[in-house]
Amino acid sequence: QVQLVESGGGSVQSGGSLRLSCAASGYSVNRYSMAWFRQAPGKEREGVARIFNSGGTLYADSVKVRFTISRDGAKNTLYLQMDSLKPGDTAMYYCAAARDYNPRSVISADDCAYWGQGTQVTVSS
Repeated sequence: QVQLVESGGGSVQSGGSLRLSCAASGYSVNRYSMAWFRQAPGKEREGVARIFNSGGTLYADSVKVRFTISRDGAKNTLYLQMDSLKPGDTAMYYCAAARDYNPRSVISADDCAYWGQGTQVTVSS
């Protein structure tokens, strides 16, 4: 049974940093691509970042340069380092994992079979 458990969310002032973690069980973070998504109240879910099994990464334009996705195979954990946070980054953040190989250069929920429960990030001005 695959479980993804996010942690690291919280409240921070604009310009601050947070690091989100996603601990995986029943799934190897190195096997297929994994991604982070976010959803703010009243808005559609948005793909934030994706890391491919090759180690390549892809980011939404809104977070490019500010966010970094990474993984640690030894800890079987996915990370999202978020710097220079803005109020517009406020959302529930979810990690997600693919069930098979898909190299297309998009961050799409359609490519994700497994989801965590989410962790809240709130950025105040």
